[in-house]
Amino acid sequence: MHKKICVLIMIAGLLLVGMGSCKKKDSNLSGAPVIEGFLPAEGKSKTEILINGQNFPTDTSLIAVTVNGIPLKIVGSNGHQIMAIVPKKMGSGPIVVTANGQSASSASSFSYQYTRTVTTLAGNGTYGYANGKGTDARFHFTDPANAWLRSMGIAVDQSLNVYVADPGNNCIRKIDSSGNVTLFAGSPGKSGMADGKGPLAQFSIPYGVAVDKSGNVYSVDPGNWDIRKITPDGTATTIGWGAGAPWGIAVDTSAGTIYYTCTDAGTVYSMPTNGGSSTKIVDGLSYPAGITVDKDGNIYVAENGRHIITKIAKGTRTTSVIAGLADNAGYANGVGAAARFSYPWGLGIDKAGNLYVAGNGTWDGNASNPDQSVRMIIAGTWEVIPFAGSGSAGYLDALGTAAKFAAPTGVTVDKEGIVYVLDKNNNVVRKIVSE
Repeated sequence: MHKKICVLIMIAGLLLVGMGSCKKKDSNLSGAPVIEGFLPAEGKSKTEILINGQNFPTDTSLIAVTVNGIPLKIVGSNGHQIMAIVPKKMGSGPIVVTANGQSASSASSFSYQYTRTVTTLAGNGTYGYANGKGTDARFHFTDPANAWLRSMGIAVDQSLNVYVADPGNNCIRKIDSSGNVTLFAGSPGKSGMADGKGPLAQFSIPYGVAVDKSGNVYSVDPGNWDIRKITPDGTATTIGWGAGAPWGIAVDTSAGTIYYTCTDAGTVYSMPTNGGSSTKIVDGLSYPAGITVDKDGNIYVAENGRHIITKIAKGTRTTSVIAGLADNAGYANGVGAAARFSYPWGLGIDKAGNLYVAGNGTWDGNASNPDQSVRMIIAGTWEVIPFAGSGSAGYLDALGTAAKFAAPTGVTVDKEGIVYVLDKNNNVVRKIVSE
């Protein structure tokens, strides 16, 4: 790596010398730009990319270099080489050079290397109930006598408040953007069924939560079979009843529709956000758990029983497997059927349509499950790539795959691309920042 950096520095120096010797008449070369190659092939922010080709104006004000529509700072050009600097969070993609009113795209993609920092947002690894900031708080996602609890409920609003379904405490918790944990709705330690504001409400085993653009939280509870709407002030109101025991939930605000999974029954239903009866969307799935919806109205479901991620197309409601190989458990990255999951559980989605999978939905969060990670599925290509954690269970805040989770069961993404994870067996909520 050191040798490669030295070579690039030397090339950059030669390039800059060449730029200084260019004649003014060469500053506005005509003709369409041509990209012949670039190096390095991958890198982080501030990486210098040397682009080789033809018909590059030497006047850098006449050139634009972009990846995914994001501009790179141009250091210089000598007619057949451009030096540009990678900005933060650019992402991977072909390099596009625009000059002389025309554009050229590289045959291969630059691979952007994110630094993903995993930290503990709230909780301290001990189950219980306590409000407070960060590690002063306690959650009850599981305990030795109740290993079967499998909440996937974690969601985030536009103000960066995180909402967590805390089934062992029979309530919904709220974590503000500073990491302060408070009670949102429910009576801690009192299982029941009651509407009301804050502690006047009662839940049985809340498993799923979703948030609309107005900050309303929707919850499902397989113990009560109810679907509730909780306004930003914490007032919970039952808006309908599940056609079966509801486990996971997603909301499509633009369509005014809730989607929920009945895991045991293998079905997905819809319901209006203002309440009413349920409509069956699809059945015949194998333990559908986590569910999310993209901006186009397509639905995605983690089929826990078949180790796959399934897409339900808008309109036709036809199903297709986008990642994983049906009935083949394992832990492998790759495109589509080349990837392997082992009892996937929670699903999240970012504004670009990339999916995030919380990998261990075994009934007890088994430490021997080969997937103890959160992985990303790139929108469109359906390539499964590492994001954070690995196949080894534990509890460690670290970078990317060096971090350790113990049965990650829920995942969500905020508007800034920050990922939050419900880490079941550690009884904590984790935060992953990509830079």
